[in-house]
Amino acid sequence: MTGFTLGNILGGLLIVTSTVVVLARTAKKSALLYMLQSFVLVLLLLSLGFATESSELFLWSASAFVTKVVLVPGILLYTIKKLGESQEVVNETSPARSVAIIAIEVLVCFAAVKQVDLYTAAEVKPALAISLAHFFIGLTCIISQRNIVKQIFGYCLMENGSHVTLALLAPHAPELVEIGIATDAIFAVLVMALVVRQIFRKTNSLDANNLMELKG
Repeated sequence: MTGFTLGNILGGLLIVTSTVVVLARTAKKSALLYMLQSFVLVLLLLSLGFATESSELFLWSASAFVTKVVLVPGILLYTIKKLGESQEVVNETSPARSVAIIAIEVLVCFAAVKQVDLYTAAEVKPALAISLAHFFIGLTCIISQRNIVKQIFGYCLMENGSHVTLALLAPHAPELVEIGIATDAIFAVLVMALVVRQIFRKTNSLDANNLMELKG
């Protein structure tokens, strides 16, 4: 099995883990599943590093492990604990409809990637389609979730997809670029977590439907 084949298989596993993040019934479960998905992302970066002989991707996988497997889930789990958010969350769409939407998004991205004629993407078109689909899966998570903590995971899924896309198309990108992209999620999630805590303190609610009316 080549590194590219393993990368495509891990890309398929990313779709599975992304779907269960969206479907999870509690924010805490989503955080733990996102941690698992990020670990799959790290393995994907490592496999691409071996396949392309890119030392940059090895460094990138290390920084992704620290930021995405440890720090980002840690920030979210700490926030969830502080909010006491353990109850089931309400989705705007049913699980079956969410799975159907995700399946359509993946198929559309596969159709789009077939038209791509880039040397760097020739061997990893399945993984590239999946990485592009993550943007839409993250958007689906944001739209379909009423819980504002769960909506943060939509951003995280979109961000993971951008990581995979860059790794596939530019495996030898400079280390500073890779580390910068790998660490931006920490600051974005930290800011969003602080905003969520302030919203909960002011409204005692994490339901986006209860936050539609501005007061000032």
